[in-house]
Amino acid sequence: MPNINKKIKKNRKNNQVIGVFDSGVGGLSVLRELQHLLPRENFVFLADQKYVPYGEKTKKELIKLAYKITDYFVNYHNIKMMVVACNTSTCNSIGELRKKYSFLIVGTVPAIKLAAENSKSATVAIISTPSTSKSQVLKKLIKDNCQNINVLNISCKNLENVVEKGKLNNAEVKRLLLKYLTEVKDSNTDQLVLGCTHYVFLKKTIENFLGPRIRVIDGNKGIAKQTKSLLLAHLMKNNQRAKGKTLYFSTGNSVKFSKVASKLLKIKVRAKKVAI
Repeated sequence: MPNINKKIKKNRKNNQVIGVFDSGVGGLSVLRELQHLLPRENFVFLADQKYVPYGEKTKKELIKLAYKITDYFVNYHNIKMMVVACNTSTCNSIGELRKKYSFLIVGTVPAIKLAAENSKSATVAIISTPSTSKSQVLKKLIKDNCQNINVLNISCKNLENVVEKGKLNNAEVKRLLLKYLTEVKDSNTDQLVLGCTHYVFLKKTIENFLGPRIRVIDGNKGIAKQTKSLLLAHLMKNNQRAKGKTLYFSTGNSVKFSKVASKLLKIKVRAKKVAI
């Protein structure tokens, strides 16, 4: 005889939400891929804008922030799984998060392996926040996947901030891209990795700047595929007939976040402010 209580428990877990967080709007680029691949899942997205940008914070600060956000997800949304939609937070805190919490946690790391595998010039580049650029996680990724590949590891201070304001093609963006990407354009690089989820919203602008010779890569589709794979493997995928819902929260100005998020996602977003 089947264990009815166990079945009910499993179904309840399947219906629980997936928590997704970033320092700000960048993680929306990951959320978009998750919603596309997992249309029946329910999500709660948190933009920790009170402390944006993450890219200029210490490892200790990032771990503390990640703990606070995860506790908020657990205590107020009863999440079944979490996606850290931020390269900087992943590179600095995911190891500690996995030690402390028992549920599934998916991270976001730069797609260095993919770039190295596809490079024909044996030169790739990665642009990321200052914190990600100097992290041990990125250094290990480069060491493990780029043994015969030359890697340009470029730290991009302030580039995250312009996207956070919803500016994707203004004079400041062009100035920063000229500053950080001229070296890439003038090199033998044939693959550029976007090592910050904010930068995905600049992808077309970056492609136009670099030209067709250099392929621009982000790992967001891979994150969504990994999330789906884990949900299936652990029998946690939501199979409800209705389309899933997403709740949006910001620790900063929720009105400004809603405006920028609506612009980036091309849908109406209404976020609530939350203190964590």
